[in-house]
Amino acid sequence: MRHALTGHGASRGNALGRARVRLPHALEVAEEHVAADAVEGEIRQLHTAIDAVRVEMRNMRTRLHGALAHEVGEFLDLHTLLLDDPELLQGLDDLVRKGRYGADYALRLQRDRLAAVFEGMDDPYFRSRVEDIDHVIGRVHAMLHKREADLQGVAGEILVTDAIAPAELSQLQAQGVLAVVTAGGSALSHSAILARSLHLPLVVGAPLALQQVNDGDVLVVDGSSGEIVVEPNAADLRAYRGRLREEKRERKQLHRLRREPSRTLDGVDIRLWANAESREDVTGAHALGAAGVGLYRTEFLFLQRSELPDEEEQFRAYRDVVLGMTGRAVTIRTMDIGADKADRTGLALTNEPNPALGLRGVRLSLARIDVFRTQLRAMLRASGYGPLRVLVPMVSGREEVLAVAALLRDVARELRSEGHEIAEHVPLGAMIEVPAAAIALPTFIGSVDFISVGTNDLTQYLLAADRGNDALGELYSPLHPAMLLLLRNVIRTARARGKPVAVCGEMAGDAALTPLLLALGLEEFSLHPATLLEVRRAIRAQRLDALRAAAPALLRCRDRDAIDRWLRARAAPA
Repeated sequence: MRHALTGHGASRGNALGRARVRLPHALEVAEEHVAADAVEGEIRQLHTAIDAVRVEMRNMRTRLHGALAHEVGEFLDLHTLLLDDPELLQGLDDLVRKGRYGADYALRLQRDRLAAVFEGMDDPYFRSRVEDIDHVIGRVHAMLHKREADLQGVAGEILVTDAIAPAELSQLQAQGVLAVVTAGGSALSHSAILARSLHLPLVVGAPLALQQVNDGDVLVVDGSSGEIVVEPNAADLRAYRGRLREEKRERKQLHRLRREPSRTLDGVDIRLWANAESREDVTGAHALGAAGVGLYRTEFLFLQRSELPDEEEQFRAYRDVVLGMTGRAVTIRTMDIGADKADRTGLALTNEPNPALGLRGVRLSLARIDVFRTQLRAMLRASGYGPLRVLVPMVSGREEVLAVAALLRDVARELRSEGHEIAEHVPLGAMIEVPAAAIALPTFIGSVDFISVGTNDLTQYLLAADRGNDALGELYSPLHPAMLLLLRNVIRTARARGKPVAVCGEMAGDAALTPLLLALGLEEFSLHPATLLEVRRAIRAQRLDALRAAAPALLRCRDRDAIDRWLRARAAPA
């Protein structure tokens, strides 16, 4: 019987298919003991399964490119590290040897032990990591029984589940899944961001879905509105086909914008930079007419390996990006290791009590000055092949900026004395991700050449809301009055000193928020190539003078609802 459910649209697109319901994960196995002479064989089985899962995840990691490598890779790296955790491995061995438990039940007991430790922690970041433990243990359990994990057999279907991990999404798409509906989650989570990059329809926050959808039900899913129709009628099917026709028309319109300027109706040109971390991203940015690369992530050179990349390896990677943009500027961010980015080189600290507030970004770089110096040498050498800018993450104040600027000058002198051809001036920029840096910007704006605002972390730290924590999905939002005031002040401070300022977080790639950012004074966006044309279209539909005149009304908004109303009033006609 037809009925409708509502959630939050997290990734645009429409899908029609049969439901496949995956209930919340629970490793339910009966207690089983093994004979004394079977203990070592049971342990070998466990280790063989763990080794096989390691290989599986390593192979998945090597197949990832671009946005997938960034978003999925972080989680695969984290899960691989969990498999190497001595606490997990030794605990499993002890349970089998001392308790003579079967491998299945040992997995269950060890999962429960670790989950209890994490759930008992005060830090919400660590409490949310129980999901990662379940994911890893589930993979080992599936491998132990020589069967595939739960995500097989979804081709042509719509997955309905409690939550979805980023590492699962690429598998789902490869297997032919049409859309995903989750009972929890946030439209600004890692999974939602990745779903948008994959163009995979996703509806989150639909708590009744698990109760009211059965395996085999026909669903229509609208990833824009968040509506789910169970057992659609003729009118629903007509509406669905109409949306598909509209999507096709929109794709044609966007394709025609590839060579058009990013210019407002009143003739103001807005610069659209591309975020990138692979040659594929750079190629896409070039083809779409991006002004340059506004954020090139370097973490991929450091993660999922046992040794640090040397100067030559880094130099070749940075040089190739510069050459790929054929004269358009490339902004290379220094290593942002730490927090939830798994690292096997020993560079980042392990077991930090609160990684998100720990030794990461520029803090780690300045603590490991030898590694940082090598990276800066590679960057400056690449500057001899085309315009290059250096961007420093997680800046919190003036001292860090001055320290990096001094080191950059010292490295430049050293390279010139060695006979290397480098640019006469390599611009230095600071990422504004920490509220303290946003507030104290006037104290160091004179020491940098440009500013880039990372709205993902800035929102998280400003609101004290972990964007990876589903329980805080409604709280974590850049559409908060305090966030808008902070953005306005950062943009105003930078422009008053004649310094370019861009937004490189998720806000920049959301075309629905383009009028808001323009109204606040932003004239440079840095975004994933997949969303560049949508933002270009949004820019071309607006008058900048009208938006700037409406900025005071925006800044007077007292809550999210008022900001949403302001945006709806200025949305471009379809």
